[in-house]
Amino acid sequence: MYNEILVPTDGGEASDIAVDHAVYLADRCGGRVHGLFVVDSGPLESIGGGYPEAVTEIERLGEEAVGRVESVGDERGVETTTSVVRGTVHRTIAEYIEENDIDTVVMGTHGRQGVGRHLLGSVTERIIRMVDVPVVAVTASEDGEESS
Repeated sequence: MYNEILVPTDGGEASDIAVDHAVYLADRCGGRVHGLFVVDSGPLESIGGGYPEAVTEIERLGEEAVGRVESVGDERGVETTTSVVRGTVHRTIAEYIEENDIDTVVMGTHGRQGVGRHLLGSVTERIIRMVDVPVVAVTASEDGEESS
């Protein structure tokens, strides 16, 4: 049922909680976890793709983020695969889901409400609306702990 589980990560606290959930789910179901970090090309394209040092640093942070997916998977004996790619975040995640036969997605969210949510948008909310697989949204409280 949950053989290919995607956990998009940005390396933040909410993503870390989602990684724990994804690995737990994979362990229980005998599945594999895909860790994905998307280097958001949108802001880079708007400034002419400049600042290669910044892109390199973001990619390094991405490697750290997906490295955590591997580490947590190794601790539980869960198979993992990881990718750091460039693109528009929500589109790239949706494409990855389709191209890799993902059957569920586990994503962290900050649980913002009101004006903050509308101004910042939500990648998790976009993914829920865009894809045809179950999406588990794991909310982190303001202190970084899992919220129920």
